[in-house]
Amino acid sequence: MKKVNRRDFIKVLGAGTVAGAATMAGCGPKKPAEYDPAGHYTTEVPVGQMTYRTTPASGDKVSLLGYGCMRWPTLPQPDANGNVIDQEQVNRLIDYALEHGVNYFDTAPVYVQGQSERATGIALKRHPRNEYFIATKMSNQRYGGQGLTPQQMYDRSVEMYNTSFKELQTDYIDYYLLHSIGGGDGIPLLYERFFDCGLIDFLVKEREAGRIRHLGWSFHGEVSVFDHMLQLHDEGKYKWDFVQIQMNYLDWRHAKETNARNVNAEYLYGELEKRNIPAVIMEPLLGGRLSNVPVHIVQRFKQQEPERSVASWAFRFCGTYPGVLTALSGMTYMEHLQDNIRSLAPLIPLTEDDLNYLEDTAGLMVTYPTIPCNSCMYCMPCPYGLDIPSIFVHYNKCVNDGNIPESQQDPNYRKARRAFLVGYDRSVPKLRQASHCTSCNQCSPECPQRIDIPAQMQRIDAYVEALKQDTL
Repeated sequence: MKKVNRRDFIKVLGAGTVAGAATMAGCGPKKPAEYDPAGHYTTEVPVGQMTYRTTPASGDKVSLLGYGCMRWPTLPQPDANGNVIDQEQVNRLIDYALEHGVNYFDTAPVYVQGQSERATGIALKRHPRNEYFIATKMSNQRYGGQGLTPQQMYDRSVEMYNTSFKELQTDYIDYYLLHSIGGGDGIPLLYERFFDCGLIDFLVKEREAGRIRHLGWSFHGEVSVFDHMLQLHDEGKYKWDFVQIQMNYLDWRHAKETNARNVNAEYLYGELEKRNIPAVIMEPLLGGRLSNVPVHIVQRFKQQEPERSVASWAFRFCGTYPGVLTALSGMTYMEHLQDNIRSLAPLIPLTEDDLNYLEDTAGLMVTYPTIPCNSCMYCMPCPYGLDIPSIFVHYNKCVNDGNIPESQQDPNYRKARRAFLVGYDRSVPKLRQASHCTSCNQCSPECPQRIDIPAQMQRIDAYVEALKQDTL
């Protein structure tokens, strides 16, 4: 079966479709940003109070809040040049972030339909190079398993590497990552991508030459791969300056309960801390799911600290651990950026009682059967047109809102049934709903959360049909 080209996909469907999942996840703006006559934001946000952490290898002072550039704001439709990113808004967000002390910007060649590096580079180039740190990645995971020779793997990867410099308009990269280590078939894919083709030796030489200032990797997948990479570090074969892991108060001890193939962050962080390897944190909010929690969880947080946002708990959780260098957030809208700055400028570490409270809260949250989708879009485009992230977002929202009736005997069955079905049709066009899944499984291998997407599509479609037929 022929794979759909991502560029063609976005041209056909429009950038607004891609942004839909984030919007429905509660990431959409609740109100327009407020400006004074000079065009400055008037919301009070701390200036000069950002918390910083030090990179051992260089002494870099890195903001504890890092900017994840995977969810830049997009245009309603691609422009005449095929650009899907709203560059004006990106410029505003980056200007505001730098003004308030955020200095770490994390992107990748594959983010936002392959356009994130370019948009990030345009915005950052307007500022002195010594005021910020750029992180990007070797995203050659999709070259794996394609039957490439080691030389072909090397050549394509080096081309990707050189393109990153051009897109970012820089002559050095501060933090360079081997992207998505541990996915696919684990060790064999790891060696195909980096070791058998000699790419890792090239990148180490680039670090020695100063074009890469710090070399590390991001982890998704098999714990055996994580352990193997640290073993290489321990043996002195390859020294890692930092490692990016998924860490939040839910995944700290409950990652396996939400997805049996995940690894608890408590283990990942602990292994890095033993070796004094700084941890860069991705998904502190689980793609927004920890800021869109069930009502009774919101009430728990508000009872504890009424003035703080739900999201602030997640950022303070990450910041409380001293081995965390920075916690990344994909801040699409100004109010997200402002709230996260308030959480970490300055950081007020959680107490032991707070941590226990969060652990109790996490225990409550895992009883809700949400699907661990972070709306990263790696599964897209679907060759049959499904809007996979939007389907999952709607399902998870209904779970959190209590609109997943188990039977017609449920007291709120009629209300919940209507809310699910009406919301489904409004959120996901009929031709893009789960009923059109053919179980081709082109999507699952791309999923960092390792969701069995066809199985979930079948389950959701069966549930929808039962609601429609009133046979639940």
